[in-house]
Amino acid sequence: MDPLSDLLSMLTVKSSLSSRLEARGRWAFRYPGYSHVKFGAVLAGRFDLWIEGSARRTSFGPGDFYLLTNGRPFVAATDPDGPPQDGVAMSRRHRTPDGVVRYGKKGALVSLASGGFQFDNEVSGLLLHHLPPLICLGARDRGAPVLASVLQLLALETGESQPGAAVARESLAVLVLVQMLRVYLEQAAQPEGWLGALADPRIGAALSRLHGDLARRWTVEDLAAEAGMSRTAFAQRFKRLVGSPPLDYLGRWRMTVARAALRSGEEPMAGIAGRIGYRSETAFSTAFKRATGESPGRFRTNGRVAEADTARAAALPI
Repeated sequence: MDPLSDLLSMLTVKSSLSSRLEARGRWAFRYPGYSHVKFGAVLAGRFDLWIEGSARRTSFGPGDFYLLTNGRPFVAATDPDGPPQDGVAMSRRHRTPDGVVRYGKKGALVSLASGGFQFDNEVSGLLLHHLPPLICLGARDRGAPVLASVLQLLALETGESQPGAAVARESLAVLVLVQMLRVYLEQAAQPEGWLGALADPRIGAALSRLHGDLARRWTVEDLAAEAGMSRTAFAQRFKRLVGSPPLDYLGRWRMTVARAALRSGEEPMAGIAGRIGYRSETAFSTAFKRATGESPGRFRTNGRVAEADTARAAALPI
C-alpha cells in the first residue's frame, strides 16, 4: 500500500456530502469554523470564496473544485461587497424536501455540491499540518478530467434522493479528497510537511518502502539505501521534511497501525506484533504501553466500552 492510501486507511475518514446549494441572484453567505476539511464542487455558475481574515478572494466556475483545510470561517458570494448573511441559518430556512437548498428566484444560477471530512484519530495532524488553507483545482487544470465524471455523479447524487444515496455520496466525497490531494502534490512547487515528503523523490521512495514492509527490522542505513543517499544526508533530509527522525517516525507509525488493529477487530496480539515488526508479543506490549500509557489488552477493552457507550447514546430519543 502506498503511504497516502496507508494514512487515509488509518484516518477512519468520516465524510459527509452535506448538501447541494442552488442560489440565484446576488448573495453572500458566511459559514462558521469547521473541523478538519471542507470541500466543494461547482456544478453551474460563478462565485467568489475567501477565508475570513484573508484579503485574497478566489473565483470559481463550472467544473472547479476546492478544499478548505484550516478550519477558519469563510464566505461564498456572488456579491462580494454585500453584507454576508448566516449561511447555516439560510440553509435551514431554504432546504426543500429533496434536501437541496434553493435560494432566490431571479438572476444567474450557482449550483454547488459541498461537504466535509472529519477524522477520528491523531493521524489527521500528519495529513493536515502544513497544507495551505485553500487548495483549488480548476476545470482546465491537470487532474481535472479525472474529477469530471465524479462531478456528474455529484450532481446526480445531490439532487433527488435515491436508494443507496448515503453510501454513494460518502464514496464520491472520498474520491474528491484523494484526487485533490494528488493534484496538490503534483502542482505545489515545494509542498511542506508529510505530504511534501511524499513528493520528494528520495524521501518518498523510502517512505513507500517503509509503509510497504512495516514488519521489516528497518535501520536508518536500510532506509538511506532505499533513498539512494548517505546515512547522514538521508537522516537530515528526512527530519527536515517529515518533522522527526526516521526511526521515531517508524515507531509512531507502528503504534498507529497497532491502535487501529486493536480498535477494529479480533486479531491476536501476537499477529499484530509480528505484522508491525516486533519479534514477540511481550516486546510489542512493552513498546505499546510506553507509547500510550496502557497495555494493548486494556486499550482494546477500553475501546470496546467507549464504542458501546456511543452506540447506546445514539439509540436514545432526542
